[in-house]
Amino acid sequence: MNIQKVLIICYYWPPAGGPGVQRWLKFVKYLPEFGIEPIVYCPENPNYPIIDKSLVNEIPKDITILKQPIKEPYQLASLLSNKSSKNISSGVIPKVKKQSLIERLMLYVRGNFFIPDARKKWVKPSVEFLSDYIKKHRIETIITTGPPHSLHLIALQLKQKLKIKWIADFRDPWTTIGYHKALKLTKASKQRHLQLESEVLNSADTIIVTSNHTKKEFTTKTNQSVMVITNGYDNHSVRVEGKDKKFTLSHIGSLLSERNPKLLWDVLSELISENEAFSKVFQLNLIGVVSDDVLESILNSGLKNHLNVVGYVNHDEAIKYQMSSRLLLLIEIDSEDTKAIIPGKLFEYLISETPILAIGPENSDMQQIITKTNTGVYFNYHEKEKLKAQIVSYFEAFLENKLKVHAIGLQPYSRRELTKTLSEVVKQL
Repeated sequence: MNIQKVLIICYYWPPAGGPGVQRWLKFVKYLPEFGIEPIVYCPENPNYPIIDKSLVNEIPKDITILKQPIKEPYQLASLLSNKSSKNISSGVIPKVKKQSLIERLMLYVRGNFFIPDARKKWVKPSVEFLSDYIKKHRIETIITTGPPHSLHLIALQLKQKLKIKWIADFRDPWTTIGYHKALKLTKASKQRHLQLESEVLNSADTIIVTSNHTKKEFTTKTNQSVMVITNGYDNHSVRVEGKDKKFTLSHIGSLLSERNPKLLWDVLSELISENEAFSKVFQLNLIGVVSDDVLESILNSGLKNHLNVVGYVNHDEAIKYQMSSRLLLLIEIDSEDTKAIIPGKLFEYLISETPILAIGPENSDMQQIITKTNTGVYFNYHEKEKLKAQIVSYFEAFLENKLKVHAIGLQPYSRRELTKTLSEVVKQL
């Protein structure tokens, strides 16, 4: 088998935590099986908002990892406000009315002085370093993954200098993602983002996206090939003794201000007051970063005695919660902009043998996957009574020890199968 070298340029890499790092960690794990040798390029001194040291153990032992220093403005911003800096860098942006003067200033500076993002200073030194490396090691293909989208600018400049093929992977959209609107962009800054986005989309040989909605958006902006390779699940060795004794509804991952399903908190509050049996055993688990706005809404709904805020846990612990919970909660913002967002945790939810209770906009990619795999029920934000009836139905099944899920058609979402598809894209360039 001829081995083909591929240079993968990424920002998030272990010990970074979260779904962004797992996508390419898993691709790197399986690519050698398909005749591709991955070489990873990442920052030497990154400022990750979430750390998960357990993921370091998943890095293949025999791959080449290149590292170069990066200047991180969030480290300077933390001198003004460590909490605000950490929150903004991880996407936790408070509502406009609740933003402090420092937060408003930081958002303005981030949006208008760091285009496309706060890692732009890494572009020039990376191009200089990688130009020599690519020539010396005769690398023909590079892959960039964003956000941060400044990494695509590294490849954009490399492609202008060298004879290489370039795959641009978009884990999220660029100018249409929700938090983009919160950056207090001037008219000139908005135009600059659109210009850079267009340059990347029209210069890459192939564009990979994680959802059909993003593909639909990008095909209106470029004639280059755009294909969908979703995130996925990987087999794991984590085991639990059994399901929770309580009727637990668990949300795993960040729950930010804009994803605040007040109708759900109202439904749970009503069920607690109307159903004594439900009140005795119900528990809402929040595992991960939770914004103050969401916590305030939950407490205002009278759920304090039923709330268990766990905070961030490592990947293995998160899987344990997925497997032991009675129901798993998925929330997406009620907006056209979020139909393209498929939370990475969805794919691990799929193999947890736990029913999924999802709330989001109509006709989203997330809804299609849940329905197709028979792994749960999806509701829109106006379907309060249907949501309440479904929770009651799940609770009755719980009381009868019959609360189970019968998933179908999961194989296409396995990390190995998805990597096989990626390898075919690389070889066809």
